[in-house]
Amino acid sequence: MADGDGGTRVTGTLTSWNDDRGFGFLTTDVGDRRVFVHISAFPRSAARPLLGEALSFEIETADDGRSVARRVNGERMAQSASSPPEPPAAPRRTTIQRVLAGRRPASFDYLAIIGFFLVYVFVSVQWPMPPWVLGVYLLTSVLSFIVYAVDKRAATSGGWRISESSLLALGIIGGWPGAIVGQQVFRHKTRKRGFRSAFWGTVVLNVLAFVTFSVVLSERLQGTF
Repeated sequence: MADGDGGTRVTGTLTSWNDDRGFGFLTTDVGDRRVFVHISAFPRSAARPLLGEALSFEIETADDGRSVARRVNGERMAQSASSPPEPPAAPRRTTIQRVLAGRRPASFDYLAIIGFFLVYVFVSVQWPMPPWVLGVYLLTSVLSFIVYAVDKRAATSGGWRISESSLLALGIIGGWPGAIVGQQVFRHKTRKRGFRSAFWGTVVLNVLAFVTFSVVLSERLQGTF
């Protein structure tokens, strides 16, 4: 049982606190009185006590004669208790989830370029490819990159736009690697689903044409021996 000082609230500072054990000591502003305080004296919904924090409290005398703080409160704790808890952060979606949702990460698009490069190297090792094939891909890719830059600038400034059919045509003749880089660098044509579907369709058609050309080339080379 504890006797009180009449319920008068006093102010002081938390000068000692052991958070692991849940107790510490307050020092009153008037008289520098050292008062024991337990975590149970703080509001349950309040934030954890901080060393050096200014608090208001009532003082009672415990059975063992110690001065004990009761009904401790402070400005920060009152704000913490009255503020609604923050909603939990939404879990980050995985790469597969983003792809299924129709928003491919940039790394997915770049993987298409890397994959085609590996296929091109493999085919070139098996059957010597004419130099002009690589030249077509390089030139059309550079042109596609420039065209995407121009169209992005026109889109932001209200200038003359390049038609989507022209952008797709550049991709189907071999400029799609440069188009992918341009799309990601300038953040252009990356959200319009209709265009994205058509664009990847041109990529598939171009790769199929390349594979067909490689097969025909290999058959001709075999026929010469």
